[in-house]
Amino acid sequence: MLIAQISDFHLKPEGVLAYDAADTATPLMRAVDHINALNPRPDLVLVTGDLVDEGALESYSLVKKILTPLKPPLFIVPGNHDHKTKLCHTFPDHNYLSQTIEEGGKQYICFTIEDFPIRIIGLDTVTPGEHGGGLGSRRLAWLDNTLSNQPNAPTVIFMHHPPFASAIAHMDMEFFSGREELAHIIEKYPTVERVLCGHVHRPVFRRFAGTIANICPGIGMQLVLDLREEVPSAFIMEPPAIMLHLWTDLWGEPTLLTHISVIEERPGQYSGPHPFFGVVSPK
Repeated sequence: MLIAQISDFHLKPEGVLAYDAADTATPLMRAVDHINALNPRPDLVLVTGDLVDEGALESYSLVKKILTPLKPPLFIVPGNHDHKTKLCHTFPDHNYLSQTIEEGGKQYICFTIEDFPIRIIGLDTVTPGEHGGGLGSRRLAWLDNTLSNQPNAPTVIFMHHPPFASAIAHMDMEFFSGREELAHIIEKYPTVERVLCGHVHRPVFRRFAGTIANICPGIGMQLVLDLREEVPSAFIMEPPAIMLHLWTDLWGEPTLLTHISVIEERPGQYSGPHPFFGVVSPK
């Protein structure tokens, strides 16, 4: 089974640049072409939030227009830049978006996907009006109960906010609320193979709660990789990329492998493929 993960499109209405600098629509078009051309083609595509930049309905209309040619089925969790009502209005055929948990007078989109060899759980970490995220007690209880229903099933969790710091200072200013409680739950279920996140616009990996958590690169733009403690918030138009998560049996052991696939600006931009052979262990 092959899962494609894409994240953080930050689309604006058609013809409008994000932050007066970034054409975010074109990279998303290339991402769709890139995924459709993969061989083997992914079984599904997970979107870890921030489809648009400011929640405008016109932006969502453009997102849907660009994503419509995508051949694998698509599953979405919202990010902090998303407007959940407009997101659901844009994708009325995505019935899972109507699966919500009420918490503190707000509705949170949480769902499971049971149609594949690996179980997928989508979590809504967004607090409307806030940049940071987290999980409250009712969402955490739902997750614990959902995992306990099939404790032996290999499982992937996907959500927008990472439950760990990235060392990109301006993205670490808001703590992930419920982090310790989330870790305690996941630790009970060793079949949780991965926690997939977005938000930070860079590929980041770390051990979390006995499993592996990763952040997907952005489609619209990447954040500047600056690991100093005090730096301004800034992005850079590095090449967009997707993550590919392969659930397979290699060397007699079921495993989930993750690769990063960079998206070309134009076909043939990168020289190759070239034969890769020769002496591997000189005497």
